[in-house]
Amino acid sequence: MNSRDAVLITPAELADRIQSGEPVAILDVRWRIDVPDGRPAYLDGHIPGAVYVSLEDELSDHSISGRGRHPLPSGDKLQEALRRWGVRQDVPVVVYDDWNRAGSGRAWWVLTAAGLPDVRILDGGWAAWRASGGAAETGAVDPQPGNVTVPQKDLYAGSRPTLTAEQAGAGDVPLFDARAPERYTGDSETVDPVGGHIPGARNLPFATLLTSDGTFLDDAGLARLLSEHDIDPAVPVGAYCGSGVTATVVIAALATAGHDAALFPGSWSEWSSDPGHPVARGNEA
Repeated sequence: MNSRDAVLITPAELADRIQSGEPVAILDVRWRIDVPDGRPAYLDGHIPGAVYVSLEDELSDHSISGRGRHPLPSGDKLQEALRRWGVRQDVPVVVYDDWNRAGSGRAWWVLTAAGLPDVRILDGGWAAWRASGGAAETGAVDPQPGNVTVPQKDLYAGSRPTLTAEQAGAGDVPLFDARAPERYTGDSETVDPVGGHIPGARNLPFATLLTSDGTFLDDAGLARLLSEHDIDPAVPVGAYCGSGVTATVVIAALATAGHDAALFPGSWSEWSSDPGHPVARGNEA
């Protein structure tokens, strides 16, 4: 399996798997900054058999302080949730969303950081599924309890590389800010109380990794974008966003080309909450 196929699955491939009766756990992770609760949309229509996952309540642990707006859950809590979602040992997982791959990117990152070996993002999400003629069902799915085991108990030091605030600010690795340009520059900050970016970070808006229909850039398009941003495949890079959600889209896109980028999970919400951290504004890294 090549790098792209290890990260993404097409609607046609998922439909074939469902129709053939091959086991697969499908997780609906709808989330938007302005509509964080995707459950009502899920109930109105979802991929048959898909179980709703709350990014806010199940892919984050808000009991943790000092690690941004969406702290990572523990491996133990994630294992409980995965079993509640019906995920079983050695059964592949497909995650999808309906907004710019943010929810599915977060789920993909969290589950693979926890050590699950086969987790893929539905390329193009819910819109692509429907456009391809994929079936839909309404109402909630109540799966049989799963039995999956989470090998990694601390996702901050799990199977995917992460950066602490100190590492993110040290300048030892190229650092990319996945937020929209106006949030990066500090000209319009609508989510966090402080505008700007981590000194030294360059802007790589996560939406630029997607095409107009919400699918990930193909290999050629991604190679052009990486070249434009002087990203050397041989040099490790880091990424952050507002709170560790949309930066996972950048990391997933890079993973399709075989690059294993590090995430600063607390991202800008953690960095800017410490008055001792310097803040850069404007377009200068």
